[in-house]
Amino acid sequence: MEFPDPTHLHPSTRPELSNVTFLKNQITSPLLDIGEYTYYDDEGTRPPFEEANVHYLFGPQRLVIGRFTAIGPGVTFLMPGGNHPMTGVSTFPFTMFGGDWTSRTLDAFAAVPQRGDTVIGNDVWIGREASIMPGVTVADGAVIGAHSVVTKDVGPYDIVAGNPARVIRSRFSPAEIDTLLAVRWWDWPVEAITEHASALMSGTPAELAEIAGRAQS
Repeated sequence: MEFPDPTHLHPSTRPELSNVTFLKNQITSPLLDIGEYTYYDDEGTRPPFEEANVHYLFGPQRLVIGRFTAIGPGVTFLMPGGNHPMTGVSTFPFTMFGGDWTSRTLDAFAAVPQRGDTVIGNDVWIGREASIMPGVTVADGAVIGAHSVVTKDVGPYDIVAGNPARVIRSRFSPAEIDTLLAVRWWDWPVEAITEHASALMSGTPAELAEIAGRAQS
């Protein structure tokens, strides 16, 4: 049984796909947590993901991405570290400039509400040049249209697009979504995923539930 080695930077089964990077093997920041087989398509010409695609990663908030998520070229993640205060009259970030500007505004800056981690689920497809805003959660199985600006949470298996991104439709019925979230195929052993890859691509939620049931029996 042959399948890509998740510890390689590029797909070991397709060496020519040097534009496809398994991000878990490239990232260095402790503020990034990315699951196996999640990949970024850099088109062979773009800078590394951590350098070019994740902005204002100052912490403590993290960017967390699950397994088997596909990220298109130019997708950007704007982290909460880039937010400007909006609690008073001015949005100018005095605190970042040092000197008395910093010492006199630290208390005010500390009181500014902060968004939490940005969380992208498993089996998410993010189209090229989309932007994910700070503190957003994109749930398992969602699809983000190209050039979309995601300003609020996206539900499981929702398809969203636009600026700001809005729900176009759901990929499955509520009952089917519940089934898929229970099956959690992305957590199966890679051998089982490989064996049932065809069903994962073209099967129904009920068929995946049946496969999962046989594996547990």
